[in-house]
Amino acid sequence: MKAAVFFLFFILLLPLSAQASSCRSVSFGVVDWTDVQATTATASELLQRLGYEVNTQKLSVPEVYQQLSSGKLDVFLGNWMPTMEPIIEPYLKNQSIEVLGKNLAGAKYTLAVPSYVYEAGVRTFADLQRFKDQFKNKLYGLEKGNDGNALLLDVIAKNDFSLGDFSLVELPERLMLYQVKRHIRDGDWIAFLAWAPHPMNENFDIRYLDGGDEYFGPNLGGSTVYTNTRADFRRDCPNVAKLLDNLEFSLEMEGEVMNMMLGEFVPGDRAARDWMFRNPNTVAQWLEGVRHQQGKPVNAADIAAEMQLTFND
Repeated sequence: MKAAVFFLFFILLLPLSAQASSCRSVSFGVVDWTDVQATTATASELLQRLGYEVNTQKLSVPEVYQQLSSGKLDVFLGNWMPTMEPIIEPYLKNQSIEVLGKNLAGAKYTLAVPSYVYEAGVRTFADLQRFKDQFKNKLYGLEKGNDGNALLLDVIAKNDFSLGDFSLVELPERLMLYQVKRHIRDGDWIAFLAWAPHPMNENFDIRYLDGGDEYFGPNLGGSTVYTNTRADFRRDCPNVAKLLDNLEFSLEMEGEVMNMMLGEFVPGDRAARDWMFRNPNTVAQWLEGVRHQQGKPVNAADIAAEMQLTFND
């Protein structure tokens, strides 16, 4: 009888042990957006304290999906929808990537202008052409390969809103925001891709443009951000997948971490650790049902406290 009980106990523990030992490292794709860098840093810090080796690769959006689909990357936390739908659709159809679930609701992403430009009459996409001289026939986007850029290039190619004679200036996030800062400082006109959450919404007096629903979605580009993985990641790494399922961020949380990164020049990993130390209850929610890589139970309070101990690392 005792032998049978022991055998049953061993069988029950075997899947947990197997899953813990079979998945030892996780690779994240990161793009040049502060919000994705903040959320990836948060996930990475948690996974490292759970005993996983974590690697990150900074890539363009198209490169991220190529690497996910080939199995060279495991996770991407920056699937902004609906603007990325044309990019991910082929990979969903061939089942080379999976959508685990949403990690942020209530975001937005579309064109914006300084408030003085908005008050001068630029309220919608259709108003841009009337003031093309003030804009010097330019729209400012993000890095090459960005989904928002692709949508604006489509607008220009189709001459929608009579914007066929506009050109798109493609810049990394920091350089694009520098152009916004410079234009606002000088009182010049600029139309640029803007999104929330991001400190730009507090640092600059800007207004989002109506009328881009067909491209960026309704409600001023209302967006939801999803977690994507390579195919079979949940099967291969169920414990990590459970953590990723739990990782739902808030606009406030991302805003705080990004503000530390951009306004105080705190590295992303340190900013994430500081936020988690100050918010242990959220850390406990994220770790619910999650175990150490070796299968041991996790004490969320200890992990949150450990974040402060390593803040200056």
